[in-house]
Amino acid sequence: MSVFVISLGGSLVSPEAGKVDVAFLRKFRALIVRYVKRGHQFAIIVGGGKLARVWQESAKRLAIKRISELDWVGIRATQLNAELVRAMFENAAQGAVVFNPKQGVGKFKILIGAGYVPGHSTDYDAVVRAKTVGTRTVINLSNVKYVYDKDPSKFKDAKPLKKISWPEYHERFHARWVPGVNVPFDSKAAHLAWRSGIRVVFMDGRNLKNFERFLQGKKFDGTIIG
Repeated sequence: MSVFVISLGGSLVSPEAGKVDVAFLRKFRALIVRYVKRGHQFAIIVGGGKLARVWQESAKRLAIKRISELDWVGIRATQLNAELVRAMFENAAQGAVVFNPKQGVGKFKILIGAGYVPGHSTDYDAVVRAKTVGTRTVINLSNVKYVYDKDPSKFKDAKPLKKISWPEYHERFHARWVPGVNVPFDSKAAHLAWRSGIRVVFMDGRNLKNFERFLQGKKFDGTIIG
């Protein structure tokens, strides 16, 4: 059976600060539990999304300038989202969120992770966890269908990239890490994945039927990076 590592975008958990997408989480939970019963394992690293960005923007308005402090604000947002996701799986999940992605966890059905230390996003933690559990793929679930050649929210002529190599990804999307930076996949995480021979499968997590097609090894809509 397979071990799946998921970088779950915080935008899927909480599309607006203070609001949780309960309907999505119920469906996501049902899908994951169904596959766990078939013997599969899931390590789910949860992002901060809108909650992290709103809190970080508020921190900046309070004249908090140190990057590490802004990072910690975002990390706590990821941890709050992760606690909610862990709790909804009840006994099927590990009893506590595992923050350190390098930490060995032994046997598990559902492992929930979150942000750990400043300097990168939860995408990086997901890549580290993939290395820890010995899988070569990270599934990035966000609120965007593909990786595009430019920001589709700003440019109507943005074109989807259905397959892109790590060198091409770095050329297009390399960006210095700052808390809340908006790129398809954190540059530090991308560099580690490239070095480690790990591919990233990027897709819209709201389309759970499409996500399930990937789990079944069928054709799916999304971008493969690597």
